[in-house]
Amino acid sequence: MKFCSECASPVSLSIPAGDNRPRYVCSQCATIHYQNPKMVLGSIPVWERDGELKVLLCKRAIEPRHGYWTLPAGFMENNETTGEAAIRETEEEAGANIKLGNLFSLLNVARVHQVHMFYLAELLDLDFAPGEESLDVRLFTESEIPWDDLAFPTIRTTLELFFADRVKIREGGGYGFHTQDITRPMRSDDQPT
Repeated sequence: MKFCSECASPVSLSIPAGDNRPRYVCSQCATIHYQNPKMVLGSIPVWERDGELKVLLCKRAIEPRHGYWTLPAGFMENNETTGEAAIRETEEEAGANIKLGNLFSLLNVARVHQVHMFYLAELLDLDFAPGEESLDVRLFTESEIPWDDLAFPTIRTTLELFFADRVKIREGGGYGFHTQDITRPMRSDDQPT
């Protein structure tokens, strides 16, 4: 940040009185510009019929990770709830109609200043299609998921937790709520296949 969004004067990085972290502070109007993590919201849309469960994934048409597979997700907008954001992102990226379930995972990605949250979701129909940010949208069984071509560690972690919970459900349990800190970076040498 170079200029104040309040008065357009230059800002400098300093620790304001009573604070313990460097913040951008305006040299003219003294506005303190706080920068906080971004919220990424998404869903785990599933279709289950005749004992077979499939998860809807989107192939990214944008950077970062163009050409890699992801759950439908994106940045939360102002004036919407986390659930509304998950539904909107699913509609935008996959053109899918869902019934939103419980919050399933909350993943802290501190190194990129983000928090990722994924809701369980049931597809209401099979009327889906790629949105502007997707090259393709497909249903995958667990064995069909392109594990080596997933876009982000949060997607892999969420899917691994989801399928682990599916084993518990077959044994009489249920879905849990999962929190985790994601510290492993994406490999920059990955190329989609």
